[in-house]
Amino acid sequence: MEVTLLKSKIHTVKVTEANVAYNGSITIDADLLDAAGIKKYEQVYINNAVNGSRIMTYVLPGKRGSGEVCMNGGAALHAKVGDTVHILSFINLSPEEADIYQPTLVFTEGENQVKSVEKYEY
Repeated sequence: MEVTLLKSKIHTVKVTEANVAYNGSITIDADLLDAAGIKKYEQVYINNAVNGSRIMTYVLPGKRGSGEVCMNGGAALHAKVGDTVHILSFINLSPEEADIYQPTLVFTEGENQVKSVEKYEY
């Protein structure tokens, strides 16, 4: 048996572009991806804090240090430039692994720049 847990969360970033003409996905500054441990093409969930939309898509890395968070293709219909979103990835673990696992939380400041990276503790 496995359980699905939060792997990482990029908390409170602003959408910098919404491009419906693109094939699909979300493009995220590579610095944010590295901080969260999210890989190229990894499945993520995007929760829009402005309109309540919740979607699933995959990641493409953006230019390092750019702060870009670009909603592409159909994802662009769920967020406007300036919307605040949270980006979440998940992991499947055994119950034993789950007992000791701590997700990574990435907090941002300014123009979607990494402010801090923390392990979630409760």
